[in-house]
Amino acid sequence: MTHPLIPQIIDLATPLAHQLGLDLVDAVFQTNRTPPVLRIDVRNLESDTSLDDCEKMSRALEEKLDDCELIPGDYVLEVSSPGISRQLTTDREFISFKGFAVLVTTLPPEPKKWQGNLQGRDQEAVYLSQKGKIITIPREDIAKVQLT
Repeated sequence: MTHPLIPQIIDLATPLAHQLGLDLVDAVFQTNRTPPVLRIDVRNLESDTSLDDCEKMSRALEEKLDDCELIPGDYVLEVSSPGISRQLTTDREFISFKGFAVLVTTLPPEPKKWQGNLQGRDQEAVYLSQKGKIITIPREDIAKVQLT
């Protein structure tokens, strides 16, 4: 379940990321830790995400969060790159990673794993290429799609 502050944090962080040439990929607020941890994943739109990119985003977001006092009390801010082995969720990611190797895991009662090159996604299904053969996996059956 997403923390109730995440939509506000995303609204605050997204324009900052764009100003720095970054794309906000994910935001998670882990309140089960002491102190709580706000993790922000960003991706550089032009090249590989660097430590410098993460540091710039961290400084800019920290200042904004402190100014608006959105998060009460102490917390830890972590800004990082989502890395290559990550779950695809947005339409933009499915377009950006077309042709990349992915692992699709389906939901119970009969979970199955499909591996292949991502061909696309529409309203009904995710499409993979396995040795030139197109595999269609209905979206309602999918638990996750992850880069491999």
